[in-house]
Amino acid sequence: MSLMQIAAVVCLVLLTAGAAGAIYRIAKGPSILDRVVATDVLLIIVSSALCVEMALNHHTSNIVFVVVASVIGFVGSVTVSRFVADRRKETS
Repeated sequence: MSLMQIAAVVCLVLLTAGAAGAIYRIAKGPSILDRVVATDVLLIIVSSALCVEMALNHHTSNIVFVVVASVIGFVGSVTVSRFVADRRKETS
């Protein structure tokens, strides 16, 4: 087993632990904002796992998925935060 494969295994184990924590926060989050942040973190973890896989197998065929997941996470977070901010202004 090469050093690159060992590094990939360590990265994927840590990303799996992070994904489990994010899924837990999505399921048990006390507020909608906690769930949105956890969803954004989960998308980042998926993108990171795809990057590790691309580095391990020496290809770039998944780069489109990484960019799309990043854009979806950003737009989703901004949209929900604007919605919550507008809702808080109405209740004040």
